[in-house]
Amino acid sequence: MAIERFEIIRREPYLSGQGFGASGAYERIDAVAHYAVDPAAAANEPITDLALAPRTDGLVRFTGDVTLLIPQNDGNRSLLLELPNRGNRVLDRMFNQGVVDLIPGDEIKPGDGFLMRHGWTLAWCGWQWDAPKPGPRMGITPPRVPASALEPDGNMQLRIQPNARTSSFPLTDQHVGSIGNHKAIAASSVDDPGARMLVRTSMYAAPQEIARAQWRFARDEDGSPVADPEHVWLDGGFAPGRVYDILYRPRDCPVVGAGLIAIRDLGSFLRHSEDSPLFGRVDHAICEGISQCGRLQRTFLGLGQNTDEQGRKVYDGLLVHIAGGRRGEFNHRYGQPSVQPTPSFGHRFPFADQAQQDPRTGIEAGLLDAQAAAGNMPKIFYTDTSSEYWRGDASLAHTSAVDGSDALLPGNVRRYLFAGTQHVAGALPFTDVSAFGSHGSNAFNVIDYRPLYRAALCNLLAWVRGNAEPPASVYPKAGDGTANSRENVAAKLSQIPSLVCPENALLPSLHLLDLGPHAARGIGTFPATQMDQAYPCVVSDVDLDGNETGGLRMPDVSVPVATHTGFNVRHTDSGGEGQILEYVGLSLPFARDAAGREGLHDPRPSITERYGTRENYLAKVRAAAGELVQGRYLLEEDINLCIGLAAERYDAVMACANTS
Repeated sequence: MAIERFEIIRREPYLSGQGFGASGAYERIDAVAHYAVDPAAAANEPITDLALAPRTDGLVRFTGDVTLLIPQNDGNRSLLLELPNRGNRVLDRMFNQGVVDLIPGDEIKPGDGFLMRHGWTLAWCGWQWDAPKPGPRMGITPPRVPASALEPDGNMQLRIQPNARTSSFPLTDQHVGSIGNHKAIAASSVDDPGARMLVRTSMYAAPQEIARAQWRFARDEDGSPVADPEHVWLDGGFAPGRVYDILYRPRDCPVVGAGLIAIRDLGSFLRHSEDSPLFGRVDHAICEGISQCGRLQRTFLGLGQNTDEQGRKVYDGLLVHIAGGRRGEFNHRYGQPSVQPTPSFGHRFPFADQAQQDPRTGIEAGLLDAQAAAGNMPKIFYTDTSSEYWRGDASLAHTSAVDGSDALLPGNVRRYLFAGTQHVAGALPFTDVSAFGSHGSNAFNVIDYRPLYRAALCNLLAWVRGNAEPPASVYPKAGDGTANSRENVAAKLSQIPSLVCPENALLPSLHLLDLGPHAARGIGTFPATQMDQAYPCVVSDVDLDGNETGGLRMPDVSVPVATHTGFNVRHTDSGGEGQILEYVGLSLPFARDAAGREGLHDPRPSITERYGTRENYLAKVRAAAGELVQGRYLLEEDINLCIGLAAERYDAVMACANTS
């Protein structure tokens, strides 16, 4: 049955009826989708614990948030459905060049109006069970499995790596800082004798167990612990830079994979149901996900969920952004949808789309196997930044698990690295302290790659419409000499004065994980047992300036005023010395002139030695943007946008007199 009721909560003109060219005005609808699914249906069989959830009339029911923006004149008759990142709508900032606001609210800001001017019908699908409510963030109210239906198997692992000494933490993902703040996952009992706490010096270092008497489920109040099943407290506090794992059984068991059903069934409903506000107004549908939600899309494909209960295709295309080679905790018991670095279900083979053999287990599989068997394969764009490569997993999606050599991409896939960029689009001013509270050894990356992302969306739409083949994939490959090891690239970059490189022994990588005897049923025993030998990984090689050669380069990377990377090393004052920070890269400006360069012993030519004048610099930027337009990697309408971005960064660097 999928969606049995679409309950409209709010319906109003968007921006008081402001028009957007030929698309006209937009209407905004906020609604609640009432899902009703048959656990026995073939499409639902992969969803962990769904069969254990309570039923009414044989169906499992739950609800989820929905937002729609609908053009008055049907626009381009194409639907772009975004998966909200940790409950937040971010389409406007990603495509409309909006301000990079890490905590979006209820407002959908028009920015430069790109999506509206191009006539997209927009939708957002709540899918995450632990998104905080009430509030503007979107999620689902999932079905829940009663404790009486659960075997005494499985547990969960919550990981913490503080940036400063802290007495207690809520039992929710700390890794995403202020944009997290999810519902706490309460312990079954504050006196749980089976609960454990481990501490490591780095992500994959051997753990040491902390005696149960030294920690407890409690919150800190005026320096003292107060029993609380939603917090964890450590005697003496959690030390900055150390990695702590809390292992326990939660009080509650939501069906986490219901979020995957919501993604599938809302997309199907909007396209095919006569009760949909979009019925008869949409010809094609693309699903877009960023970071956490890109990993969610990889999980969605890995379970063959692009085929609905009636056997119909849901999405014609998927735009999967900054997911790397990982999936996530989106379909197992006690899953935490927000965790990213914790070794878990999302870190396991297969990584690449095409089937290949895992030499460690002998298993042969590909990420797209289940979708190929179910039919209705979509066109797929994967876009990544340098950060996903440096964290050790992105290259696994296009290389051999045996030796890291190039693997073939399927015909329905294109892949692009945005060279010299970090996880989130960079912005000025230069700073080395992030919104997450992390402190970098160098200033954070300032490259804004969003113009490339806009072009990717347009190219994907043209492909699913059958209008044009997309431009060739661009990513690091051994075959063309653009791929190299992280160790080799770090050795090259270390020749640049004051550029701090990670310690090779501390670089994160993916390992073969054993999650216990019930892992095939989505029930994990944590912490996972891992083999010592990591899967091979590569990153983009770099040129003499330290800038990457194995990806699409924004004009201000191909015509640089700095070295830009996808990694940044933790500052000594935040602990974890030598480890990389998740999500952020670095930008290290060139010297302004020859005297400054010589004073710093910098091998990189200075800005004035390279370009002479600002006008000459911007002329070269314009030429570089034109080359991207010719290759269809950039929209012609965005040439001036790229020149403006480059000019801002040029001026910012020149204002930093003779620094490197």
